Amino acid sequence: MALWIQAQQLQGDALHQMQSLYGQHFPIEVRHYLAQWLEAQLWDAIDLENQQDEFKAKRLLDGLIQELQRKAEHQMGEDGFLLKIKLGHYATQLKSSYDPCPLELVRCVKHILYTEQRLVKEASNASSPGSGPVDGTPQRYQQINQTFEELRVMTQDTENDLRKLQHSQEYFIIQYQESLRIQAQLSSLASIPPAERVQRESGLQSRKSTLEAWLTREANTLQKYRQELAEKHQRTLALLRKQQTVIVDDELIQWKRRQQLAGNGGPSEGGLDILQAWCEKLADMIWQNRQQIRRVEHLTQQLPIPGPTEELLTDLNATVTDIISALVTSTFIIEKQPPQVLKTQTKFSATVRLLVGGKLNVHMNPPQVKATIISEQQAKALLKNENTRNDSSGEILNNNCVMEYHQTTGTLSAHFRTMSLKRIKRSDRRGAESVTEEKFTVLFESQFSVGGNELVFHVKTLSLPVVVIVHGSQDNNATATVLWDNAFSETGRVPFVVPDKVLWPQLCEALNMKYKSEVQSDRGLSEDNLVFLAQKAFSSSSNNTEDYCNMTITWSQFNRESLPGRNFTFWQWFDGVIELMKKHLKSHWNDGAILGFLNKQQAQDMLMSKPNGTFLLRFSDSEIGGITIAWVAENPNKAGERMVWNLMPFTTKDFSIRSLADRISDLNHLLFLYPSQPKEEVFSRYCTPPNSKAVGDGYVKPEIKQVVKFLIYKKNDSMLDTEGEFDLDETMDMARQVEEFLRQPMETQWRPHLGPPRSPDTLNCSLFKLII
Repeated sequence: MALWIQAQQLQGDALHQMQSLYGQHFPIEVRHYLAQWLEAQLWDAIDLENQQDEFKAKRLLDGLIQELQRKAEHQMGEDGFLLKIKLGHYATQLKSSYDPCPLELVRCVKHILYTEQRLVKEASNASSPGSGPVDGTPQRYQQINQTFEELRVMTQDTENDLRKLQHSQEYFIIQYQESLRIQAQLSSLASIPPAERVQRESGLQSRKSTLEAWLTREANTLQKYRQELAEKHQRTLALLRKQQTVIVDDELIQWKRRQQLAGNGGPSEGGLDILQAWCEKLADMIWQNRQQIRRVEHLTQQLPIPGPTEELLTDLNATVTDIISALVTSTFIIEKQPPQVLKTQTKFSATVRLLVGGKLNVHMNPPQVKATIISEQQAKALLKNENTRNDSSGEILNNNCVMEYHQTTGTLSAHFRTMSLKRIKRSDRRGAESVTEEKFTVLFESQFSVGGNELVFHVKTLSLPVVVIVHGSQDNNATATVLWDNAFSETGRVPFVVPDKVLWPQLCEALNMKYKSEVQSDRGLSEDNLVFLAQKAFSSSSNNTEDYCNMTITWSQFNRESLPGRNFTFWQWFDGVIELMKKHLKSHWNDGAILGFLNKQQAQDMLMSKPNGTFLLRFSDSEIGGITIAWVAENPNKAGERMVWNLMPFTTKDFSIRSLADRISDLNHLLFLYPSQPKEEVFSRYCTPPNSKAVGDGYVKPEIKQVVKFLIYKKNDSMLDTEGEFDLDETMDMARQVEEFLRQPMETQWRPHLGPPRSPDTLNCSLFKLII
C-alpha cells in the first residue's frame, strides 16, 4: 500500500501518466480499495510466457474477485450502498474479462505496478537536492515533452489553417460558379429584344467585372494560403524529424545499448513503456500531418491554381512518408533477446515488438514474424541492401509467430517460445579463430500495411550476436566472445566488428560487471583484486594500479593464448572462479569471508603476522575453478618456527559432496578467519546440522567429515604434483596412522607424526573419512 500512497502524491505530467494506466480494463477504484492486497501479491513470480503458470494466474484472479466482493460486503450507509454496487460490478466485470485469459490480468497489474514504481522513483529523485526539474522527470524527458507540446500546437494550428483554406476555397468555388451563371445569362441575351438586352446586359457585365476582380484577388489569396500552409507543414515536419531523431536515434539506441550491457550483467535496460508512449505520440502526429497534406492535395486537385504549391506538396508528401517509414522500421525491435550462447537442439525463446503497432492499428490484420539465423557476412550484406537470396546459415524450428495485441498494455508483440536451432552451417575460419569466435545473428522480419494499404512496410531487425555451440564444453569460450562483443562494440558498427585490443580499465569494468551479476553480489572486484588480475593477465609483478591504467590487453591475451606455464587462458581461469562462486560460495563472498584474488606469496606475507590457526581462502593459480585454504601454524621440523600451509584446492565437485562451511568446521586447527574473526562467527550458520543417531529403520546414518593428513614430503617427492596432490591408492596404508594422529590432542598434532622429520612442504592433502 506504501506505493499507492506515494503514487497519489504525484504531480503534473507524472500524475497524468499514472491516471492513464487505468480504465475499463482495470478501474482505478479497484487499485484504491485493494491497494494493500495488490502490493502484497507475488506478481513477478508468474512467467507470462509459460502457459503452465496460468493456474497461478487463475488463483490470483480468483483472489482479486473475492477481495472485491468482501470489500463490497463491508460497505455501510448511503454512500456505502453505492460503492457496494460499484465494487460488485467491477468484480463481475473483471471476472468476465480475465477468466478466459488470467495471464492477461497478471500482465496488466505488473505493467501498472512497474509504471507506478518508475514514476514514484523519478519523482523522488527529482525532489532530492540537485536532482533537476521538480516535475518528476529527468531534464531530457522534460525537453521531449515540451517538444511534443510544441508539435501539438503546430499541428492544431495547421489544422485550423487547413479548415480556413477549405472554407475559403468552398466559397471561392461558389462565387466562381456564380460567375459562370452570369456568363451563361449574358450568352442568353441574344434572344431577347435589344432595348431589354442593353439594360440587362449592363447590369450583368457590371456584376461580372466585380466578381472576376474578386475571383482574381481571392485566387491569389488562396495560393498564398496554400503556400503558407505548406511552409508551416515544412516546419512541423522538420521538428517531427528532429524529435524522432532524439527518441529513435538517441533514447532507443541507448536502450538497446543498455540491453546489450545487460547481457554482460549490467543493470536492466528498463521498460519500453515510456519509449512506446513517445513513439506512439510521434506516429499520431506524423499521421495527422500526413492526412492534412493529403487533404491539401485533394483541395489543390479540386481547384488547380498555377504556382509552386504543387511541387511543395510533392516534397511534403515524400518527406512525411519517409519520416513515418523510418519510425516504423526503427521501432520494430527485439524486446527479449535470444540467448547469445546458443546450443543446437535446445529450445530457446525471444520476443519482438512493434512500438507503434497499436497506434497504427496494425493488429487489425496481425502480421506474421519469421526468424532466421544468418552469418556475419550475410548480416553485412543485408545492411548494405545487397541481395542475400534469402540465404540462412541454419535451420530454426518453430520460427514463425503471429504478432498479438495486448489490450491492457497496448503492446503489439510476437513471443517465440519454443524455437530450436536444428543445424548450423559454418563459414571458413581464419587463422587461429575457433568455432566459439564465429558470430551469427537471428534475423526477425515481417510485412504489414497501414492506412488501408496506403503504405506497406517490410521490417527487419537483427539480434545481438550469437555464438553457436554443440556441446556444453564450448560454453566457456563462447561466453568470452559474447562478453568482449557486448562490452566493446560501438553503435552503428559494421557487423560484428570489435576492437582487437582495449585498455585494461575498460576490461576491468566489464569483468566487474560480469562478476557481480553472476555471483549476485553488490560486492564487486576491489582495486586490489583488479591489480591481482592485471598481474595474471600481463605476467607482471607490479602492485601499483597506475602502472596498468594505460596498458592495453588484446583478445589473444584475453582468451586465445594460454597463461605462462598453464594450459588455460586468462578468461578460462576467471570464468572458473565465477562458476565456483555462483554455484557454491556466493554467500561467503558476500560476507567478505573469501579474499580470493591472492597468490601464495601474498597469502604467506599476510598470515605470518597473525596467530597460529589463522587462515584465509584464496583462488588456486594452477587449477580452473579451485579454491584453497591457507593457514599459519608451527613448523613441525623446527621448534619455535612457523610456516604457512596450503590445502589442496577444492572445486565444484568437492563442494557438491560437502560444503565449504562444513569442511572448515571439521578442521579443528583452523581457528580464526583472517584477520582475526573466530571461524564459528563466520561459518557456523552455514553448517549442516549433525545427523540424529536414532534412525527409524534401526540403521545409523553415516557422515562425511573433512580431515587433513599432515604428511611431510620432500619437494621432489614423486607423489606430489604442482598443487600438492597425491595418489590416494599409494597412501591408503597410512590411513590408520592418520586416524590415530587425529585423535591426539591439538598441542601434539603439530609434531611430525609419521617417521623422522623431513624437509617441510607448504602443501597438505585432503581426505574424507566416513564415520559410522
